[in-house]
Order: sequence, then C-alpha cells, then structure tokens
Amino acid sequence: MTDTRSAIDVPVDQAALLERLADTRNLTEQLAAPLAAEDQVVQSMPDVSPTKWHRAHTTWFFETFVLGPYAPGYEPVHPAYDYLFNSYYEQVGPRHPRSERGLVSRPTVAEVGDYRAAVDERLGAFLSDARPDTWATVAPLVELGINHEQQHQELLLMDIKHVLSRNPLRPAYMPERRSTPVGSGGRPAWIEVDPGGVVEIGHDGRGFAFDSEGPRHRTYLEPFRIADRLVTCGEWAAFIADGGYERAELWLSDGWATVGQQGWTGPLYWEDGGVFTLRGQQAVDPSTPVCHVSFFEADAFATWAGARLPTEAEWEVAVDRLAPADSPNDLRTRALHPRAAPDGTGLEQTAGDVWEWTASPYRPYPGFRPEAGAIGEYNGKFMCNQMVLRGGACVTPAGHVRPTYRNFFPPSSRWAFSGLRLAADGD
Repeated sequence: MTDTRSAIDVPVDQAALLERLADTRNLTEQLAAPLAAEDQVVQSMPDVSPTKWHRAHTTWFFETFVLGPYAPGYEPVHPAYDYLFNSYYEQVGPRHPRSERGLVSRPTVAEVGDYRAAVDERLGAFLSDARPDTWATVAPLVELGINHEQQHQELLLMDIKHVLSRNPLRPAYMPERRSTPVGSGGRPAWIEVDPGGVVEIGHDGRGFAFDSEGPRHRTYLEPFRIADRLVTCGEWAAFIADGGYERAELWLSDGWATVGQQGWTGPLYWEDGGVFTLRGQQAVDPSTPVCHVSFFEADAFATWAGARLPTEAEWEVAVDRLAPADSPNDLRTRALHPRAAPDGTGLEQTAGDVWEWTASPYRPYPGFRPEAGAIGEYNGKFMCNQMVLRGGACVTPAGHVRPTYRNFFPPSSRWAFSGLRLAADGD
C-alpha cells in the first residue's frame, strides 16, 4: 500500500537525463531573453526575487549539491556565490537576506550568464564521464535539480509579472499575442464522485516526485461533487458586485482582517476595468478563469456561491477517476494567461491555467520522513501555515506537474497564478 522509497531515489536513463538537463537550462535562458538587464535586477516586494537571482540560484543548486560533493577536486566558480545565491538551506551555511536580493547589483547580469555557462560546462563534462557507481548517486540529484529549476522558471514569470506591474508604463513581458483555442466559459456543471469510502492517494513511487507527495496512503472520503471547470472572471465580477469584499460574514476571520489591512477590492492586477498580464494591460475576459486570488478570497467566494473548496484528497481522486482529456494550457502553449474552458468535455483545466486552492493545509502525509541532510530542507520544514494548491498554471513548464503534486503558499498570497474550483458534499 505504501512506498517509503526516497522520492528522488529513482533509476534514470543517462542520455535522456542529460538531454532534459540541457533543455531545462536552455529554457531558463529563453525565459530571461525578453528582459533587459535593468528588468532582471528589480525586487518589487520581499516575496519576489530578481530574474538575475533565479538564474544564479538554479546554477548554485547544481554546483552545491552535485559538483561540490561529487566532482573530484571541484573548486567553486566564485566562493562568494555560495552566500549570495543560497535560498534557505541552513545546513549549507549563511546566506544573503531574501528581502535584500534586489540590492545585489554585482555580479552583473552578464556575469551571472558567465556563471551559468561555466557551471553548465563543468556539469556536462562531469556527468558525461561519470562512472556507473557515481552516476547512480548523482542522477537522482540531477533529476531533483531539473525539477527545482522548473519551479524557478515558473517563479521567474510570476516575479517578473509583479515587477513589471509596478512600473507606471505597464510594460509587457512579451507583447506579441498567440492565438489559443478557447471555449465560451458557459455555465459550470457538477460532477458526482462516489469514492466508495477508503481510497489511496499520494505518489506511488514510480518515477520522480517531490518527497512531500508521498508516501501513498489510505484516507476516507464521503461522496462529493466537483465543478467541471474553474471559476471565471465573470463569476468573480458578480461576487464583487454583490459586495463580496464588503461582507464580513463570507470571510474567515484572518481573511477579513487581511482585506481591511491590504485594502483588497478585487484580484491582484485588476484595476480600472482591466487586468495586467504578461502580455500587458488587457480587458477582463469574463469567460477566462479568475487568477491571482488568495486562499482567503477563494474560500470567501465559495461561501458566497453556496459551495466550498475541495480537499486535496477529493481533487486527486476526481482527477484520477475522471481522467481529464483536455490539453493543458501550460507554458508549452506560451499563452501566458488562463484561457476559457473547452465546452462539454467533462472535468477540465486540471493541468494548467491556474493553480487551484484546496481546503487542505500543507502537512506531512502519514509515514513522511524528510530526506537526510540539506536536501531534506526542500519541503518538510515549510509544513506549517501553508495551504495546498493542485493542478498547474499557464506558466508551469510542460511535464512538470502530476496529479499528486502538492504546491503550497500562505493563505494570503496572491502573486502566484492561483484560482479555484468549487466542490460540495454529495447528495
């Protein structure tokens, strides 16, 4: 029933892994390419990191966890980078404060590019010549590093969107538009799910997963209903028009306090009848999924709608049993914005568009044990004061997510591409 293997202790084909590593490293540079050097150094709030920092930190990860421990006689490209580009790994050593990353004007953007190139060259040479016993040890760490960099690719786009939104000129990250198939965002339908009582959820140990996705374990679920699509901007506009941000009875206590403290009157980036996107200022499309709302807002909307948010177990079971067939609107499409659901295809929008808030706190599954050493700091120490999101977003790299993937953010966070799907108890 359970699989207690390390989530990164999986066999990996050498040629395929090296190709994926190169593709992932190249994609980060492609995502940074539309930005000027001046764009890449700005930190618009403490939660945002400059683009330059993301490019350097993902390089530091491979240098620190692969090359440093396992490449014979390895010397770091620059000793100070260990301090500048460590994120939160206490066991690695001291680090520059997160809220002051925007103050680090040196190394320059060009020097960070040189750093990436130097580490890529050393990493490629080391991995290509690795003996079988060494490969068996480092391959899972390279796999983890690839998935870690994919997370930062999404963060890079989340963060630069916030940076550009703070510029009075409202510059677009990528102004050209690409046509994507869309639906009408018609009325949602409820899908009945009868789990049959005891179910199994969590990663089964086959292929890569982050450690917090397992072990696979049993839990009990009552019958429930889940909406076939995400909540739309049009529905959110109705919530606003009905006084959604003015009615305390709809909100959790902490949420209502946050509304007052932050002055929320709508989703992040909604202003003057439009919405700021990675492609610049646009009109709000009522058929597209609402985006950049907090857990507090999602929960208040669900209360207003006479429904609730699904638990993460309900979400995972629904996706597993209903087998969504619509094509994900993830980073592969380069839409860079949520799109309306296709019409009449069953459960939709579960692997792209927006991350979906659930009603579940981010806590360890039964039997969870963090990895040994600094790698164990990756997820486990954040299992407090966070809520779980499932699915994926329009800025999530293709192939990065799974039905068992557990994203997490504090309940007041809004700069992620986060939205919601409604659920209700079964009849």
